[in-house]
Amino acid sequence: MPELPEVETVRRQLEPLIAGRRVLGFQVMPGAERLLRGRSHFEVAEQLNGAAFTTVARRGKYLGLNLDSGQVIVVHLRMTGSLRYRQHGHEEEPFTRAVFDLDHGDQLRFVDVRKFGTIDLVEQMQEALPELGPEPLSDDFTPEAMWHALRGRQQPIKAALLDQRNIAGIGNIYADEALFLSHLNPEAPAGSLRPAERRALHAAIRQTLQDGVTHGGASFRDYTDVDGAEGEQQYFVRVFRRTDEPCDDCEATIRRIVVGGRATHFCPRCQPVRQRTRQVRSTRPSRRSSNQ
Repeated sequence: MPELPEVETVRRQLEPLIAGRRVLGFQVMPGAERLLRGRSHFEVAEQLNGAAFTTVARRGKYLGLNLDSGQVIVVHLRMTGSLRYRQHGHEEEPFTRAVFDLDHGDQLRFVDVRKFGTIDLVEQMQEALPELGPEPLSDDFTPEAMWHALRGRQQPIKAALLDQRNIAGIGNIYADEALFLSHLNPEAPAGSLRPAERRALHAAIRQTLQDGVTHGGASFRDYTDVDGAEGEQQYFVRVFRRTDEPCDDCEATIRRIVVGGRATHFCPRCQPVRQRTRQVRSTRPSRRSSNQ
């Protein structure tokens, strides 16, 4: 699933391409009606007709395409979705699920192999979003803000990072990478982090996400950008999907385990299990994990 760096890459590429461009038509391909989550594509097309794009926002893993009508198109790429900007005359491409026809004959296409992505037309972006934690690349995301989201959590730190209600935008790739950089074992209880560990994790989260944006995202499988090109972050990972390879730092063998139902990669020497971990005393009601 595209994570924050991949979605931010799309946002940065897409905004200058569509800002000021007017929507002249919208269509959903047969069999892909579910991407509108129960709304008629005729109704959506009628509301979009004549509206112009202004800016493109991002919240966690969601994109918000703002319109001069005051509405916003909220796109969730999910596992295999991508937005492709195509100039007039560009050939059709497989797995196209929806098309925004723009002025001058250009198109914005939503391509999705598995048809899990969604498109919502709402008055405010928040209407289409689940509960989301703070943005980890924002100025408001301080070590204190991170700890406010994690303190009291009994769950493993890896699972806590994947819960979008704690911190928005982090998925499997960048959780593994951040934990490696901060030398934290992925199974350590989230609420047990010591002050130095909190500072290290906060810095590692920001660094790994910034690196991902710098390299245009990671294309381990399906992710492509607005032009259909792959990112390059997969060539810079330290542990993710490097099972049985030597650690770049200590040459120990990278291991793969399952934490919170997700494949997890770590170096057992750089990220050792603590001999003693103080018990976490939760101050919050339990809740089911959300990896949306």
